[in-house]
Amino acid sequence: MQDLGIATTIAAAHKDVPGGLLPALHGIQDALGHIPPEAVPLVAEQFNLSRAEVHGVVSYYHHFRSAPAGRVLVQVCRAEACKSMGADALLAHAADRLGCGVHGTSADGQSSLEPVFCLGLCASSPAIAVNDEVHARVTPAMFDAIVEEARSAA
Repeated sequence: MQDLGIATTIAAAHKDVPGGLLPALHGIQDALGHIPPEAVPLVAEQFNLSRAEVHGVVSYYHHFRSAPAGRVLVQVCRAEACKSMGADALLAHAADRLGCGVHGTSADGQSSLEPVFCLGLCASSPAIAVNDEVHARVTPAMFDAIVEEARSAA
């Protein structure tokens, strides 16, 4: 499988770098959109770690995904400024609208929902990012329009 070859190449490029496991995992996710479970033993071998150790890192950090994200990736800021301006209610609205929970993907595979902890728009909260495009002062109605536009473009 080509994905596993890419994962092995990226891991090998970082294996001799102190602290190279996280950059390798980021590189794999950047290249493949997720970290395939089949890549875990290959990464473990490159870093002379157990599969459990690598899986532990992948599962500990919410940034890493073991399955591909939906075509529309929605991230809702959960930092204090956004929470104080209604991010929790916005996150609940997003989960309902997208049909998936936090760290989940909709049944049709079209949308994924992830929390993030600061998009840098604290003075304009609550903030979201949709496919890496940030939006400020988002209301539920704005959320619906932004997601609909992203789905149409995807």
